[in-house]
Amino acid sequence: MYEEISSLANPRVRRVLQLQQKARTRKKENCFIIEGIRLFLDTPDDFLEEIYMTADLLEREEPRIREKITRHGCRIVTPEVMKKMSDTMTPQGVLCLARMPRYSMEDLLTGCPLLLLLENIQDPGNLGTMFRTAEAAGAAGILMNKGTADLFNPKTVRSTMSAVFRVPFLVTEDFCAGLEQLRSRGLRIFAAHLAGQDNYDRADYTGPCGILIGNEGKGLTEEAAALATDLIRIPMHGRIESLNAAMAAGILMYEADRQRRQAG
Repeated sequence: MYEEISSLANPRVRRVLQLQQKARTRKKENCFIIEGIRLFLDTPDDFLEEIYMTADLLEREEPRIREKITRHGCRIVTPEVMKKMSDTMTPQGVLCLARMPRYSMEDLLTGCPLLLLLENIQDPGNLGTMFRTAEAAGAAGILMNKGTADLFNPKTVRSTMSAVFRVPFLVTEDFCAGLEQLRSRGLRIFAAHLAGQDNYDRADYTGPCGILIGNEGKGLTEEAAALATDLIRIPMHGRIESLNAAMAAGILMYEADRQRRQAG
């Protein structure tokens, strides 16, 4: 039998709401919220801590859902409770608590790494999209400064499409020191910058390298830009001066991936 939760005042409901709403609580408990059927199914078993599901979804007899429930168990909640706990307008009937992945710098520096380096990215949707694109383009990992948006914000998590569990990442207290460490390990750092003299497709990304992307409105800080080995630009027509940060990151990462595939 499954434990049933029907009261909005249940302590477990209050805990979920705290994790949904407060980055401080997520950090303290080393835990965050996964919501929706696909993200639930994609979450590795080792990271699952608690599962909440509506009876309607459980009764569908979907094999993959049943397999996961058999391994982990779940708590049944009423539609009203699920709506209260959910961060979305139309809950899909499943929400779970997951443990945060942890990585070191060494996890990012495997083989001939292609890294995404993010400074002060503010939009959760942009950050999630960058994670998803980084995985698709074969990036080895992502280095972020502390001023970048919370990776475990519910909107960010949804935008990653579970890449948060598959792309190694590190949030560093001293971003510039992190860039210096990468340079000392032989990585070239290509910064997308308005002062860039060379078009992005003329750079050589086949060796160990990082692609440096700054804040959506202000770009990179002077300190971070000064640590780039190469300033590059994406040529644009019309009166547009810059692209969405996630789009720019995608263009640069896919150019790096193209070159690496051609080089074998």
